[in-house]
Amino acid sequence: MSTQALRPTGKVLPEHARAHHRSMVLQHLFHTGPVSRADLARATGLTRVTISDLVTSLQTDGLVTELGAAPGGRVGKPATLVGLRDDAFQVVAVDLTDDEHMHGAVLDVFGTVVERRSTPLDGRTGDAVVEALIGLCRDLVALATYRVLGVGVASPGVIDASGTVLEAPNRAWYEVPLAALVSEALGLPVHVGNDANAAVLGELTYGGASPDGLLALTVGEGVGAGIVLDGRLVAGHRHAAGELGHVTVVDDRDDVDDAPLGQAQTCACGRRGCLETVLSVPALRRRVAGLEERAAAVALASVGRRLGIVLAPVVSALNLADVVMSGPAELLAGPLRDTALATLRERTMPVISEGLSLRMTTLGEDGALSGAAVLVLSGQLGVS
Repeated sequence: MSTQALRPTGKVLPEHARAHHRSMVLQHLFHTGPVSRADLARATGLTRVTISDLVTSLQTDGLVTELGAAPGGRVGKPATLVGLRDDAFQVVAVDLTDDEHMHGAVLDVFGTVVERRSTPLDGRTGDAVVEALIGLCRDLVALATYRVLGVGVASPGVIDASGTVLEAPNRAWYEVPLAALVSEALGLPVHVGNDANAAVLGELTYGGASPDGLLALTVGEGVGAGIVLDGRLVAGHRHAAGELGHVTVVDDRDDVDDAPLGQAQTCACGRRGCLETVLSVPALRRRVAGLEERAAAVALASVGRRLGIVLAPVVSALNLADVVMSGPAELLAGPLRDTALATLRERTMPVISEGLSLRMTTLGEDGALSGAAVLVLSGQLGVS
């Protein structure tokens, strides 16, 4: 099982030591806020001389600033606080999860949205989506009021470490070097990641989620999952960990109890009965269209049961503590979520399910967008 470290650890090759130490300092300031150089040395385990040198370098680069004397009544010269500059840079982030629009934003160093823009997809696929994405990014870069550190893109599909989309059927993208194409057009560093992986990074960095066992399920034009275990993002053998949307959940031999799901439908991947064919936003909208409230609840609960069946072996195998869903709350947060959680508890051991949380994201619709910003922070500064 391939994993990607999210936050610096103590083991690192000597030639990478300075970059690693720099990331440790930025990481601590990002999560803790302003501290003295002495506190930085204690927190990171680095010497005061090393910390002083790193802080000077970060000040020269415009990332860190001195913020005055630390409060307190200690005898002697008061310590000087250092912290991240809130005007050091901004990040452009784009979320491609939605089936109808691509959503973008300019965010500050702490993930606060400064400007938003959206572009309708209008049924575009392939190269036309790439062109629209580049246009949206150009508009957002022009809106930035400080230097742009980089561009982060959260995209559906299987995406490798270089930002190449290996396969995204809903976008008709196959072997598309998306990061390279956008970077060449903009002249900026570009980081592209799977939208569900971005969402789980957003939950971890800005949503206060635990890194011990977290799955973020994104429901948009498709369905994906990002997984963090013991502080590490799970990538998988071919960068395809979390592709739950293409697990078959419906076929024409299903029992009568599952009749509300209907016949197996053909998925964008070419197979029939994938989870996406019942749980994606377009599929859910079709399922409840024209139904009265009670009938719609039954239809959504039927989908929730299948989601619970799919999640049960994943939750059990990985001993997850938290499953976070992002997508339209009016479709996901009621009978669908409740039935999925009940099914999970029916199909897993009590030691697994008793403390399990299945909830909607606290980041609203900005989960993948925030995660796209984290792709840039992690890739450029080693901060997550």
